[in-house]
Amino acid sequence: MQIPDPALVLLVGASGSGKSTWAAAHHRDLEVVSSDALRAIVGSGTADLDASEDAFRIVDQVVEGRCRRGLTVVVDTLGLDPVRRTAWATLARQAGLATVAVVFDTPAVVCRTRNAARDRPVPASVLSTQLARMREVRAELDAEGWDVRVVSSDEPLPVVSTAAERAIKDATGSRVMLQLSRFPWGEDPLAWLREVALAADEAGFAGIALMDHLIQIPQVGRAWDSIPEPWVTLGALAALGTELELGTLCTPATFRAPGIIASSAATLDVLTGGRAFCGLGAGWWEREHAAYGLDFPPTSRRLDDLELAAETMRALWAPGTKAYAGERVSLPETTCYPRPVGALPLIIGGGGERRTLRIAARWGDACNVIGDLETVRRKAAVLRRHCDEVGRPHDEVAVTVLDIAVVGSDRDDTWARVERLRGRSRAADYAARHHAGEVAAHRERHDRLFEEGVSTVFLALPDLEGAPDLHRVAALARR
Repeated sequence: MQIPDPALVLLVGASGSGKSTWAAAHHRDLEVVSSDALRAIVGSGTADLDASEDAFRIVDQVVEGRCRRGLTVVVDTLGLDPVRRTAWATLARQAGLATVAVVFDTPAVVCRTRNAARDRPVPASVLSTQLARMREVRAELDAEGWDVRVVSSDEPLPVVSTAAERAIKDATGSRVMLQLSRFPWGEDPLAWLREVALAADEAGFAGIALMDHLIQIPQVGRAWDSIPEPWVTLGALAALGTELELGTLCTPATFRAPGIIASSAATLDVLTGGRAFCGLGAGWWEREHAAYGLDFPPTSRRLDDLELAAETMRALWAPGTKAYAGERVSLPETTCYPRPVGALPLIIGGGGERRTLRIAARWGDACNVIGDLETVRRKAAVLRRHCDEVGRPHDEVAVTVLDIAVVGSDRDDTWARVERLRGRSRAADYAARHHAGEVAAHRERHDRLFEEGVSTVFLALPDLEGAPDLHRVAALARR
């Protein structure tokens, strides 16, 4: 990229887009004036927003001084403020300098992952606002008379966080996680959990999600079958030292206060080195609520509670301890330690097209749905419409799928499994509902989901007994 010399070079991009790295590679240190660096000089650090006014006062002085002397100056700020841009451009043109805007067209997922790797990440809501502004700024620059150059960056810059590296890979790839909903652990529960988790890791699963219920649901087993408390159980799995991501799919917002869920998930994230996620749903089974003395309000109120919980968790996971006043939530402080290691994924469970998918579009990193390819296609289209309405880029909210599948080693084995599992259902109906088939057929079906943009398949085996079942389906886990 040829840049005139001398020139006023304005870097324009969201946090994590690569501006500072580009400036260091193309210009001398003394030619670059950085608002972040100046915040660290006049304040307590690069993230000290209280020092911004003083920092930008110095930026203005440096730009004016270098332009007056006919020297190149590279302005390393977000570049999103049209008033400041116009003032700087006027100074440069009065001095006869070229005005060049270098726009960083970096995918949102890369910006978010780089941001998460920082010691002091920009709050997720602030970064979302920056990314939304980037969609408008190109037309503004053209109207203001800048010579626009574009830097495209599909590849992430080197990061120091293993969790961030994994997040880049996962966000741009296709992976399969194991969803555990039944626990036939016999006399030694911890040994069974260890065996299953290590087998899942060895088989190539990206992670393990635990179902969160108080009584085993009839779709899976009998009421007296074990169904462990998930956050305690995930803590035990975290101690195994695998690379598995760990979380729930899904925790009902009706079971626990939102702040308690936020604290549990953040603690798990720290214990796993940044490999936690949290699935959050509205709750649906009245029986378990009644049995445990929990309120079970009407659907509309449960969805209100889901949205309130999602916003509360976002507020508590954000940096700092200041008060929060949001759309549904007001908190006198946001003191929640330990903080998540990075951007802790929040998966909103459910495919309700009017409310649930809108909640996912506003607050989630993903929505989790159940259904065949056509159903997933339809839900994804609705999610995109909600994203447009709330002002979020489509690629900021992934689609994941819970796939409860009967997997056989051959046709005879597949139908033998159907016969054992179907209960009072017709064999053909049960087989169709659970996509009964061999590994190759399931892999082909998952590939079609991935081609439609699904980021993660959570695979649940209704007849999972132990490690041998995971080795049997390992070809589904390895992409």
